[in-house]
Amino acid sequence: MVSRAERGPVADWFWTIDRLFLAAFVALMGIGLMMSFAASPAVAERLGLDSFHFVERHGIFLLPALAVMIGVSFLSPRQVRRLALLILAGSIAMMVLALFFGVEIKGSRRWVSIAGISVQPSEFMKPAFVVICAWLFSERSRHPEIPGNLFAIILFGIVAALLVAQPDLGQTMLTAAVWGGMFFMAGMSWFWILLLGGLAIAGFLAAYAMFPHVAERINGFLFGEGDSFQVDTAREAIIRGDWFGQGPGEGTIKRILPDSHTDFVFSVAAEEFGIVFCMVLVALFAFVVLRGLTRAGRLQDDFTRLAVAGLALLIGFQSFINIGVNLELLPAKGMTLPLVSYGGSSMIAVAITAGFLLALTRRRPESRAQSRPVYRMPQHVPAESGS
Repeated sequence: MVSRAERGPVADWFWTIDRLFLAAFVALMGIGLMMSFAASPAVAERLGLDSFHFVERHGIFLLPALAVMIGVSFLSPRQVRRLALLILAGSIAMMVLALFFGVEIKGSRRWVSIAGISVQPSEFMKPAFVVICAWLFSERSRHPEIPGNLFAIILFGIVAALLVAQPDLGQTMLTAAVWGGMFFMAGMSWFWILLLGGLAIAGFLAAYAMFPHVAERINGFLFGEGDSFQVDTAREAIIRGDWFGQGPGEGTIKRILPDSHTDFVFSVAAEEFGIVFCMVLVALFAFVVLRGLTRAGRLQDDFTRLAVAGLALLIGFQSFINIGVNLELLPAKGMTLPLVSYGGSSMIAVAITAGFLLALTRRRPESRAQSRPVYRMPQHVPAESGS
């Protein structure tokens, strides 16, 4: 145990970190490892791999993810901003390279191969994009002569164009939702609300008209048309799990679910551990989002306030989309469940997101000094002489 009397970097970190936040993230990582044992062996066997192929890889990615989260949480807000700028510049450059030299999977070019490891740059782009946009929005209030909102709009346009070009419309919608939420919290006018809302509707209609797979998924969700094997199978797994599940390793429907270890790991959790366990999982994500927004509301600095809120929304929206697809509340869309689904790029990127959140919500002397009233000793005023 670290004593309060110690004055070292680790002791300072331990007593200033939001330990409830940290516990929630570590719990999600632990659940992710457990679900890897439950969901991935059937997928590995179908692919002709060793039964624990994905379990071992999940464990290999989990250790550096934990180290990244802890390491990033030591940073100051200025260091967080600088690291985010480097990550954003590198990920945007890699997203451009992916369009020309990337690995094509299912018609999309989202991955680049580095030393034989497939990396999805857009996953790393998201937390860095949130932090830099928070900085641009905050600069407008501190330095009105700097068009921070305009720069944020241009940056969003660049990122959205690259995501659509891959194409990855799910990540585009996720990024747009988080960016819009931050813009709203930054104090946008009704003109911008109406304009951006109209553009979002126009973009949705254009995606429906231009991308056949988007139209197919939306039609399947609304009218039951097309191939709905995965979502129907996921629903059957949830129903079969009932309240308390079939037991660890006793799930059978997961064996025919193609993406049970990634996009539909929530359904596997429901089949084997039950709806009660899934409610606990949802509560963990809800806790992260609500605590992030609550902490953001108490911060005085515009940059940290917007960054913490945006990062919390990023985790919240992504988990909402994944769980909503599993429950057939949203059209089918491949998106991982943060820290729970298998995926090296996703896990490391969410670990960076968690590290940014932990770093920006740490208690710092200057913030504590601002929150405490300042008491001044009354000055002695000599009595006036005379009658």
